[in-house]
Amino acid sequence: MPWENGLEPDGILSIACPGAPPAEATLESAGGKAFNLIKLAGLGFPVPPGFVLPTSFCGPWIAQEPPAKADFRAAIARPLEYMERAAGLRFGDPHRPMLVSVRSGAPVSMPGMLDTVLDIGLTRATLPGLVALTGNPRLAWDCYLRLILSYAATVHGLDAEPFNALAGKAATAAGVAGPAELDTLSLRRLALESLSLFEEMAGATFPDDPFQQLLGAVDSVFRSWNSQRAVSYRRINGLEKISGTAVTVQRMVYGNAGPNSGAGVGFTRDPATGENKLYMDFAFNAQGEDVVSGRLPLTPAIDMTRLLPDITGALDHARNRLERAFGDVQDFEFTVEDGKLFLLQTRAAKRSSWARLKFAVDLAQEGLISKDEALRRLEGIDLSSIVRRCVAGGNVRAIAKGVPTSVGVAIGAIATTIASARIMAAKGQKVILVRNDITTDDIDGIACAAGVLTARGGRTSHAAVVVRELGKVAIVGCQQLRLAESALSCTVGEHHFNEGDEISLDGGSGLIYAGTVEIRDERPVQELAAIESWKKNSAHG
Repeated sequence: MPWENGLEPDGILSIACPGAPPAEATLESAGGKAFNLIKLAGLGFPVPPGFVLPTSFCGPWIAQEPPAKADFRAAIARPLEYMERAAGLRFGDPHRPMLVSVRSGAPVSMPGMLDTVLDIGLTRATLPGLVALTGNPRLAWDCYLRLILSYAATVHGLDAEPFNALAGKAATAAGVAGPAELDTLSLRRLALESLSLFEEMAGATFPDDPFQQLLGAVDSVFRSWNSQRAVSYRRINGLEKISGTAVTVQRMVYGNAGPNSGAGVGFTRDPATGENKLYMDFAFNAQGEDVVSGRLPLTPAIDMTRLLPDITGALDHARNRLERAFGDVQDFEFTVEDGKLFLLQTRAAKRSSWARLKFAVDLAQEGLISKDEALRRLEGIDLSSIVRRCVAGGNVRAIAKGVPTSVGVAIGAIATTIASARIMAAKGQKVILVRNDITTDDIDGIACAAGVLTARGGRTSHAAVVVRELGKVAIVGCQQLRLAESALSCTVGEHHFNEGDEISLDGGSGLIYAGTVEIRDERPVQELAAIESWKKNSAHG
């Protein structure tokens, strides 16, 4: 290949593609996402077929111009053919089109810090084919709108606000709460208006060639390695030595295909408390980005159990298999397409320090790991510092409640912007970041805050995962929270607060209190006793 950046076809590995050469992947070469997907497929889990551009491509790709479309197409021809055979579809085919997702996957998990682009391959030629193939014109136009918006923001870096305003105007005209409730004709109109807006803002036509779309998406994902949020995350977590991300390309499965479809994120155990139960968020008729973005309301788990009992049962069975296969608590993403379950990712779950201790003890006692392995997983952790702060006394009254995502209590002064949070923290104040929602773009504000309170979002969003990993207290989805348009004040329940006013968050219960509260500390006595006993036995052995 006449490429200067070393993008050789032999380095590309297939995922869940029968007949493809065996994938001799390592975590370092394939990245965590693809490495685990290859393992999941080998264990018989339902995984959409795909391929991975390895981490070794990342540095040279960023340093140089991306390859020409023809060279890129030639390089992926063989793995794409294996993928098409497995799917029974063809990328760019006008009659049986295969759309693909393009996702990142570093060797170490960086939730939400790198880019993702979905629905790649939808063009004027393939859109009618998707309608005919699925019998669902609303699905096709919804995917097209999602592609335009994602491509605008991720590949071209365009401001999302004009597109959001357009969507809001369409919803108002149709008399519905939001774009998700638009009928097919209204959705088609909004997609075409968004397409025109894209071309006006970008000063270029939207790519109508599926391979050009794919090349643009891959380029964007590789280059997101050097985005501000990704660099900040690596700095905060001491990950500067990691050299780059892989890029995973997979066949799209459609969580937005109707009432028996949806997308979700699950943890095999509660990552905040360590409790041994399925911990999950789900959104009906949605794609995965709707769940992890933290910007949309989610379906209560009890409703999913009632409406999709077979899927809930399959997920509960899958969580046990995942823990046995990987020897650790897992964080997994899944899609349900018209009643059929697909796993899109699994990784070791980010967890609170309290849950880390409980996981290590419980997994050893259940025989999933050895006691020596449990001790190894706790190396470098000051066990004496593991406490759970709780609100003391029964006289204090909460003013509102949201969805808890962590354990502990956070008390501090309200900051309603990232800038004010950083200024207040720099002065030595404890800060509670109060927002309509948070995303991984807010990593610098999250890192300097003691706690986070949001009006929207779920406990498994990428931002919530990061908050929990950093040991912060977070309450999300508080419907009684209203931020002023000036973003300098807010109302929680019936209480009005200005920036700088004090508020308290109980991360265990989700309760919110005005001012400061008294706290008490709980310690994981049983788990600490078990660890101490194992240490003594290990020393004597």
